Amino acid sequence: MIKRSFLSGILFLCVVACFGDNYRKNKKIIVAYVTSWTKTLPDPRYVTHINYAFGHVTATFDGVRIDNEQRLREIASLKTANPHLKILLSIGGWGSGGFSEMAADAGNREKFSNDCARIVKQFELDGIDIDWEYPTSKAGGISATQEDTRNFTLLMKQIRKSIGRKKLLTLASVISGQYIDFAAIKNLVNFVNIMAYDAGRPPKHHAALYRSAMTGWASGEEAVNAHKLAGMPSAKLVLGIPLYGRGNKTDIKEFVHYRDLVKLEGFISKWDSVAQVPYLVNAAGEFVCSFESPESIAIKGSFIREKGLLGAMYWEHAGDTEDNVLGKAIFSSVVTGAD
Repeated sequence: MIKRSFLSGILFLCVVACFGDNYRKNKKIIVAYVTSWTKTLPDPRYVTHINYAFGHVTATFDGVRIDNEQRLREIASLKTANPHLKILLSIGGWGSGGFSEMAADAGNREKFSNDCARIVKQFELDGIDIDWEYPTSKAGGISATQEDTRNFTLLMKQIRKSIGRKKLLTLASVISGQYIDFAAIKNLVNFVNIMAYDAGRPPKHHAALYRSAMTGWASGEEAVNAHKLAGMPSAKLVLGIPLYGRGNKTDIKEFVHYRDLVKLEGFISKWDSVAQVPYLVNAAGEFVCSFESPESIAIKGSFIREKGLLGAMYWEHAGDTEDNVLGKAIFSSVVTGAD
């Protein structure tokens, strides 16, 4: 059985002890994605923002359809335990279409944006997160045109107009920083959640922080640099962290929650000192699974602080252990020592 490390445990307890005013003054954020199809709830003491996944573009391309509205209400009620908590509806996700058709039409953009404003008011939310995967790309099985990038900018302008400046407008972005004109939207959005994962499969890491011989097609450092070069300032960048591993399909299934991964037997945990992430090998010494650990998260937390990033995001809460090992590691690593 894989042994979980609690090297950051003492540090975590110190952070929790001074949570109150010191934490509220802290400018770093922690964004947790929570899905409509799961039942667990994050502890509102250890996150600053929750993105509820998902809403979708309606079939008529002029509004928003929400998966499991009762679950959204349940998430929104967490603000009673932490009034500083921000709740957003995330619209989109892999394979969620209708964006290209909606954004291409000025009338539909306005109706969609007005519906975003309605939902924010009705469910007492703090904003909208757009997760169009991805403008100009048909990889997710959705419609796309070369005008999508321009229309994405127009859409963000319209949503901002509809929901106002006091509400949050954010987006999820691919690790490569493609598809979006960040320079054009940097003053419209509050921050960008970089999906710094799914960048490889064994024998490559899927969420390496730095490039090594075993890093997939992009690293976290490269993702941040790509977004900065594209025009988004560091202070509006949020680094994504996966609460799941990527297996080789033979020894370990392709997608495995961390809560299940720690129960696996017959594998040895190794450490890539260049990429700064762990990985599993089988009895033959073959790389069979890429994943995150409290140790790799602590290093990513230091990176976030050193690079002046806004904070961390993770997908998704239900992937963690019952005692929230990774979620607590993200909290302590990002918040501790931050300005």
